[in-house]
Amino acid sequence: MMRGFMRAILFVVLAIVVVIGGGFVWFVLHVPDTEVALDRNADGIVVLTGGASRISDAIELLAAGHGKRLLISGVHHTTSSTEIARSNPRHKGLVACCVDLDHSAINTTGNAIETRRWVRDRGFSSLIVVTSAYHMPRTMAELAKQLPDVALVPFPVVTEKLRNEPWWTNGPTARLIISEYAKFVVAQLRMSIEAAPALSDSSGGRDGAKS
Repeated sequence: MMRGFMRAILFVVLAIVVVIGGGFVWFVLHVPDTEVALDRNADGIVVLTGGASRISDAIELLAAGHGKRLLISGVHHTTSSTEIARSNPRHKGLVACCVDLDHSAINTTGNAIETRRWVRDRGFSSLIVVTSAYHMPRTMAELAKQLPDVALVPFPVVTEKLRNEPWWTNGPTARLIISEYAKFVVAQLRMSIEAAPALSDSSGGRDGAKS
């Protein structure tokens, strides 16, 4: 009887390893190592703060006419539009007229909630999503939960290290990918037991944004 019990335990452990391993393979395959060329426009653009060049890339997309308006989500409370414009001098006028700052979000869940509020207030039905490549799977999952009826178009920002060498050959990059996968799994588990937000509710919550 004990032998049968141990076999059952071993089977469960092996099943968990297979599921986690398979999920990790899926996750890695969905982390791009090259940046994409957008072949479509959207009503709006959202960029999540936290990585180099994310904001400038998003502003360039706005300048190219890929969206009508840009939300920068998770901005530090001391950062102003003037500062953003100063960092992007070619697009000062565009920043002044067409860029909104979200100072509330402090994590990815908060990014999604604040983006939902912004999208609902603007009446947008499509959205270009700008964040780091490794952060894109979790970001898209969180946004899809909050905005199930909005078309989401990913625009991953790929770091030089991810572009120039396999992630598993660099210790810090490998740790980053593994850590992000763990966060992705936790987010999926949380979202699987949460109730879906009402489509008509634009108030959301203020849970905060960074990756």
